[in-house]
Amino acid sequence: MPGFDDRWVDVPDYILGITKSIWEDRGIHTLHRYYGPDLVVRSPASVIKGNTGIIAATEATLAEFPDRELLGEDVIWYPTDDKSFLSSHRLSCTATHDGPGMYGAPTGRKIAYRILADCWCRENGVHDEWLVRDQGAIVRQMGQDVIPWTRDLIAREGGPEACIKPMTPANDMPGPYTGTGNNNAWGQALADILSQIATAEFSVIPESYDRAAELAYPGHVCGVGHTDADRFWMQLHAAFPNARFSVDHQIGMDEPLCAARAAVRWSLHGTHSGWGMFGTPTGVDVYIMGITHAEFGRNGLRREWTLIDETAIWKQILLGSGDL
Repeated sequence: MPGFDDRWVDVPDYILGITKSIWEDRGIHTLHRYYGPDLVVRSPASVIKGNTGIIAATEATLAEFPDRELLGEDVIWYPTDDKSFLSSHRLSCTATHDGPGMYGAPTGRKIAYRILADCWCRENGVHDEWLVRDQGAIVRQMGQDVIPWTRDLIAREGGPEACIKPMTPANDMPGPYTGTGNNNAWGQALADILSQIATAEFSVIPESYDRAAELAYPGHVCGVGHTDADRFWMQLHAAFPNARFSVDHQIGMDEPLCAARAAVRWSLHGTHSGWGMFGTPTGVDVYIMGITHAEFGRNGLRREWTLIDETAIWKQILLGSGDL
C-alpha cells in the first residue's frame, strides 16, 4: 500500500483498523492523522468539512454511547490509482445509551444498527466520504417514533431557520474524488437491478433475487425473499413516483474465499407526491442518498443490505411542509 503506514496489511485492514483505533480505542486525536484536513463527510443528515466538526461529533457520540462497538462486516473496494483507493465498508454497531445527547437523557437502552460508508483514501488518510447511518433504527430502539423525534430535533436545533439542514445537491460540497467506480460485472449487475426497480420494473426482483435472499433494510429490519424485497422498494418508490434515480457510484469485486460482491451508492431526488413509506403526500422536494451492498450466488442476488436515513427524509418533509 504505497503512501500508507507499513502496519496496514491491505485495504480492509486499514479501513477496519483506523475505525477501531478512533472509536473503540479512543484514539480520537488520530483523526488529525487519518482524516484529511479538508475532508468532506456527507451524510443524509448534514455535510461537514474539516476535522474540527468531525472530532466534535465523534466526542459527542462517544459521550452518549461510551461502549459503542463498530464491527466490520465487509469492505468492498477498488484501486483508483497506484496510490489511492475507494472503499465501501459495512459496519454492524452496538451501543448502550448511557449519556445525555442528541437522543435525550440517558435511558440505558441497548441498540444495534448498521452504517454503510464510502471512503476515498490516499497518503495514509481519508480525503472524501459518503456515509449513511440507520438513524431510524436508533430512534425506534430508544422507544421513540421517528416523526415526533425529528420534529423535536428541529426545535432543539433552534427551529426551521437555524437547524442543521439535511444534505441536498444545493448544500453538497465538492471533494477531490470525482470517480464513479470500476467496470466490474457485479457492480453493473447491482446497478442494473436498482435502476430497473426505479423505473417500476419490479419483475426484476423475482428474476434476479434468490428466492431465499437475506435482506437488511432501514430500521434494522430483516427480510427474506422476493416479497420482502418488493415491499421495501415498492414503498420507497411509491412515495416519490416521479423522482429521478441516479447511480452515483458502483463497485464490483471478485475475491478468493468470498462471494461475488457489489456496492452501489445511489440517489433519489424529486417530489413527495405519492402514498408509500412516508405517509400522506406533501409535494415537498426531497433528496435521498442511499447505499446498497449485495452478494451474488448461483441463484442470483443472495444477500442485500440497503440503508437510507429516514430521519433526514422526514426532516426535509417537515421543514418543506411547515408541519412543525
